[in-house]
Amino acid sequence: MAKLMNKFSKEAINPLIGAAGVSAVPMAARVANKIGLEANKQNFLLMHAMGPNVAGVIGSAVAAGVMLSYVGG
Repeated sequence: MAKLMNKFSKEAINPLIGAAGVSAVPMAARVANKIGLEANKQNFLLMHAMGPNVAGVIGSAVAAGVMLSYVGG
């Protein structure tokens, strides 16, 4: 998705941040950090990757709450 967005966006979007959005805390952020370090040894993406990682968890909780309100109501 990030590659498609990069075609229409003026600024480049890092696909690793999207990969960190998976709500598998903290493993997805660690994997994004490891891949970033392989590309450039000066990268330290762990804290930057934890932001979308936690947002993915919150988004999953909100989606589950909305689903439960429809099903349980």
